[in-house]
Amino acid sequence: MKATHNTWPWKLLLAVILIGGAAGTWGAVAKIDYQWRWNRVPQYFVYVAEEAQKTPFNGKVSSIVKKNGDAVVTVASGSQRVELTVTADSLKVTENEDIFSGDTVGFAKGWHLGPLMYGLWTTLWISAVSSVFGLIFGLVAGLARVSKNYTIRGLAITYVEFIRGTPLLVQIFIAYFLLGTVFNLSRNVCGVGALSLFVGAYVAEIVRAGIQSISKGQTEAARSLGMTKFQTMWDVILPQAFKRILPPLAGTFISLIKDSSLVSVIAITDLTKSGREIITSTFATFEVWILVAVMYLLVTSLLSQLVFYMERRLAVSD
Repeated sequence: MKATHNTWPWKLLLAVILIGGAAGTWGAVAKIDYQWRWNRVPQYFVYVAEEAQKTPFNGKVSSIVKKNGDAVVTVASGSQRVELTVTADSLKVTENEDIFSGDTVGFAKGWHLGPLMYGLWTTLWISAVSSVFGLIFGLVAGLARVSKNYTIRGLAITYVEFIRGTPLLVQIFIAYFLLGTVFNLSRNVCGVGALSLFVGAYVAEIVRAGIQSISKGQTEAARSLGMTKFQTMWDVILPQAFKRILPPLAGTFISLIKDSSLVSVIAITDLTKSGREIITSTFATFEVWILVAVMYLLVTSLLSQLVFYMERRLAVSD
């Protein structure tokens, strides 16, 4: 009880610091000569748009039924029949009117995802695919780093040092403008490939460190039981190493989500590029970048919580 009581002053100090920081930020923002347009923000996530409803074949408007502000237009031609629902005030045809394929009957309102949601989806799938391939590359390279074969170990060291020693942006440019041109690869393939190789180099070092942190007695005990080198590594060493490398491994993949914003330089419309395109057309600079930052923060925070959950579950088996 006493230890808990003694933490209250520190909690109060933390609250004061946070409130002071928020107040200072608010005061600094208030001094900026900028017109905030937060009312325009929702349309970047979802918006209502009108879609033209066109008849798929030549025919005649057999009936029009209006209900609750909508109109159901039935177009018939012999055995063919189709019903198109449009808003009543956008109706452009009348009953018994002859219409042709491609003619607009009216417009229907519907909800659509905004550019930020499409950008977020692109960021998520690029990061997910790159993480999977990066984990595979890193595991192979990490095992090669501890190999006793000089050639295999040398190749792994060369890969790791080259990737870690050059900027990711340069690697993306090389992948797209050089390899993409030579092998006729799409920008998505180049982007995912560059990210996968980049994160794979860091995963390789994490895997190497995890394997070397396991006592050699574990290997000797497994080999004394008649297990092969592969069985020893797969069934004994790697499961123990995984528990130790999970936090740095998670940190690497969280960084990958943020690093994936660099693929926007090769015209992949991820979250960052979507934000730039919105700013170009609306000049709502601060609002959009704040939203983009918050969206990245939410994604990385959820991933962090998932990792914490996995750590707790793995700790139970210790």
